[in-house]
Amino acid sequence: MAPTKQPIGRLALRAEGEFWNAYHAQSHTMDGAIHLGSIRISAAQRNPQLKDRFMKLMQAVITEAIRETFDAPTSWGKPATAPESERAGHG
Repeated sequence: MAPTKQPIGRLALRAEGEFWNAYHAQSHTMDGAIHLGSIRISAAQRNPQLKDRFMKLMQAVITEAIRETFDAPTSWGKPATAPESERAGHG
């Protein structure tokens, strides 16, 4: 029997000040989220390729950490909109 896939967090991207910050967060909360990296919002907005490369790099960082920690393959679903409570202007 094949092992069951278990979600072990998500890549959360948040606009904070002049930066777009990437975090590894639990599925339904930002409590305890780990900051992975940042890019200036203006750069990501001006250059869609750069924005996409940043997102892929942050996914690769999480994928590598999972591989090292659990020796397990990863898969990524489609991007989802953040809950209202996590959007800009909210705690």
